Amino acid sequence: MQVDLSSRLGTRKTTTTAGEKVSAYVPKPLPPHPPVDVARLLGRLDKANLALGRLDGITSILPSTRLFVFMYVRKEALLSSQIEGTQSSLSDLLLFENHEEPFVPLDDVQEVSTYIAAMEHGLDRIAGGFPLSLRLIKEMHDILLKTGRGSSMQPGEFRHSQNWIGGTRPGNALFVPPPHELVDDCMGALEKFLHDRRTYPVLIRAALAHVQFETIHPFLDGNGRLGRLLITLLLCEEKVLSEPLLYLSLHLKTHRKRYYDLLQLVRETGDWEAWIEFFLDGVIETAEQGISTARRLQALFQEDRVRINKLGRASPSALRLHDAFQLLPIMGVPEAAKRLATSQPTIQKSIEHMQELGIVREVTGKRRKRLYRYTRYLEILDEGTEPLPRSEKG
Repeated sequence: MQVDLSSRLGTRKTTTTAGEKVSAYVPKPLPPHPPVDVARLLGRLDKANLALGRLDGITSILPSTRLFVFMYVRKEALLSSQIEGTQSSLSDLLLFENHEEPFVPLDDVQEVSTYIAAMEHGLDRIAGGFPLSLRLIKEMHDILLKTGRGSSMQPGEFRHSQNWIGGTRPGNALFVPPPHELVDDCMGALEKFLHDRRTYPVLIRAALAHVQFETIHPFLDGNGRLGRLLITLLLCEEKVLSEPLLYLSLHLKTHRKRYYDLLQLVRETGDWEAWIEFFLDGVIETAEQGISTARRLQALFQEDRVRINKLGRASPSALRLHDAFQLLPIMGVPEAAKRLATSQPTIQKSIEHMQELGIVREVTGKRRKRLYRYTRYLEILDEGTEPLPRSEKG
């Protein structure tokens, strides 16, 4: 029997912005009514929970959980920012963090860097017992937009004016979110839903909360990135993941047209189930990719350690340098010497050995201030992180 979903739809409110009258959409508070058809989703939900359990469990067999969290956080930050049109690559980000000039505009790299800072702030607060709340969301937004292009867009504050999605002006926009005077009420209702664990399993709640946040669009800028951050924070707060190892933005970036179409479908038809199916498929896919990546990196590190061990007397210094390159895959001699408390000539000799083995290569082409890249390591992590053309910006 066909279920009438019209009661899930929000209301329309006429508002004037930029001299035009537009029809803004005000979503109904979560959870949806009629309720989500959980029976339809059970197969996917079971697979997604199993995949997340396997992903979370891989931290127990990793030689360095810190290393994998460090790099996975950066991959998720990069992918989420790329959905918004940022052109930075993983190498650009690592160069920036190494106080070197990236190969793309500085603003692009700063956007990824502030995303990392916002995520780490949110995760630290949650680990300390602070709830996922509007206050924390505003704190993260303040960090997200503290530098670069968004610094003039009221960081840390819900918007005080109307915004819109798509189009060149409000009148031809794809979607107009609620008027600014209703944002506090809409977000207050979303906060209540985030705290109500009785409604649905956490993955379904995360899927629902993400769309609701994007529909409210509470900030002038940074909504997409912060909305995707909410997914990670909710999964970590609920202890589904002990570490932020899921880079779901890879799925959303790869299928970005379907992603945006489904967000709009919820607003136009109330079809939450189609969106949740897509979301759960993404969790399954990216969790399995995360597991595969961790295993491939483990195998690479072990293979390279075996090769370095064959250097004989030079192997102890080279092995220590190899460990350092795992934590910072692009690095120069001074930084490596500082990290390992070793002389620069010793580091230079170890790098030469690792170059001969094909483990690292020089990336600047300079005579001075040379930087070396752990090539195969970054090739594995780089998969799926090619920047989108500007025309495909989210």
